[in-house]
Amino acid sequence: MGLNTNINSARGMMNKQPLDVGLVGFGGFGRLIVRELAAHCDLTICDPAFSRALMPDGRRVPLQGLAEVAQCSIVILAVPVARMAHVCRALAPHLRPGTLVVDVGSVKVAPIQDMRRHLPEHVEVLGTHPLFGPQSAKESVLGRKIALCPVRGSRWRRVAAFLKARGLEVIVTTADAHDRELAMVQGVTHLIGKVLSDLGPLPERLTTASFDLLREAVCMVQDDPPTVLHAIEVANPYAAEVREAFFAQAEEMRRQFETQSDTHPTQPPQVKLVG
Repeated sequence: MGLNTNINSARGMMNKQPLDVGLVGFGGFGRLIVRELAAHCDLTICDPAFSRALMPDGRRVPLQGLAEVAQCSIVILAVPVARMAHVCRALAPHLRPGTLVVDVGSVKVAPIQDMRRHLPEHVEVLGTHPLFGPQSAKESVLGRKIALCPVRGSRWRRVAAFLKARGLEVIVTTADAHDRELAMVQGVTHLIGKVLSDLGPLPERLTTASFDLLREAVCMVQDDPPTVLHAIEVANPYAAEVREAFFAQAEEMRRQFETQSDTHPTQPPQVKLVG
């Protein structure tokens, strides 16, 4: 049976059964998760930084502890990659057999290693990376991409069905393949965005279409918390290689421009009169 067949057959089951979902982390992406899931799931939320969660319908829901979140059939870890091991160790004693634990980190090799190492064998594990954020999905997640890296168990297919039914493009891959590709996709994008943002306000009047697209990309990433940039540039095992190649190419171009400037200094054009 192919993947699409399994996903399509699981979609009906997903829609008939209400989900009880636990969420660890109520930061920017955690709030995006709540916005998208509140109408479809019974949510239990944990975040020590908050006492209550404002729901999309205006309700203020008291936040719970890890033990309460761990009783849900699906637990989503929306925490910084650097905190993943700590959260998994704290959550592990409370998890029931068969629970599906899902992460949403920007890299996959490191958090999946942490989940394998610190979560009990009796739970299922799924690594995910929503290829969007609070800025790019401000209006909707419809048509956005999400990467799934199945680790342990088969319930990830029901998650895939749920996501596809809500208009997301589901891409199944491995943690290693994900990080190799994202080292370029996110590593370079966030690097350029950070540099341009630090240069100061970008021009808004005399701009070209290509510059407008570049400025839009910068706006999408400039407000990301430092933990996101750290995950993308430091926690990805392939980011350093791509970053070094980028800087080396930029340096080579700089040398070329300086050589051309020294060899062909700017001079007024010579006008030859014919008469």
